[in-house]
Amino acid sequence: MTAAEFVREYTVLAPVPFVPEVRLHQAADAIGLWELTEGEYRSEQPPPFWAFAWAGGQALSRYLLDHPETVAGRRVLDLAAGSGLVAVCAARAGAASVRAVDIDPLSTAATEANAQANGLAVDAEQADILDGDAGDAEVVLAGDVFYSQAMADRMIGFLRRAVKTGAVVLVGDPDRAFLPRPLFDEVAAYDVPVPFALESMTVKRTRVWRLRPPKVLTA
Repeated sequence: MTAAEFVREYTVLAPVPFVPEVRLHQAADAIGLWELTEGEYRSEQPPPFWAFAWAGGQALSRYLLDHPETVAGRRVLDLAAGSGLVAVCAARAGAASVRAVDIDPLSTAATEANAQANGLAVDAEQADILDGDAGDAEVVLAGDVFYSQAMADRMIGFLRRAVKTGAVVLVGDPDRAFLPRPLFDEVAAYDVPVPFALESMTVKRTRVWRLRPPKVLTA
């Protein structure tokens, strides 16, 4: 079974709760799919983050659609893209180009399928670029990426390098423990519907943050 076939086999194409303008391939059985990828395929596959519309991604996507000028006409990078929801919304909001990067080949397949389902163009790439840079991206987006200390440490290093080159960096985050809040300014807050099976609640307060550019020291 190819990655694209796997995505379609274990998901249902449905509107995203907080971004109903967009349809996404979402897990039909959240717990079952999680157990499948962490059980039988655990040695080969990361957890199926690509099969869910996480709160941070939904909030960031809502912000982009409500404020299309954020990305319109700009080169965009969606980092740790998961389902590609944020990338799809950036494309829908008029980005000049959208590159969606994730380490999981199933994420790449899901992003391609989700872009196609919405009639949009996204360049999906399987890679770990966190030790590198954002290339020519003018806007860097990351939804729900501060869920562990190890991930947060690598992510913030990448994002700070991006903002130093002049990129706008926006993050969607539902108050995860490892977000370094002092480095960010809040730009929006939403009450986002979430799967109870994953979050043990049905609505989660979620914020969109902008990473502050480095201070310029003058003599």
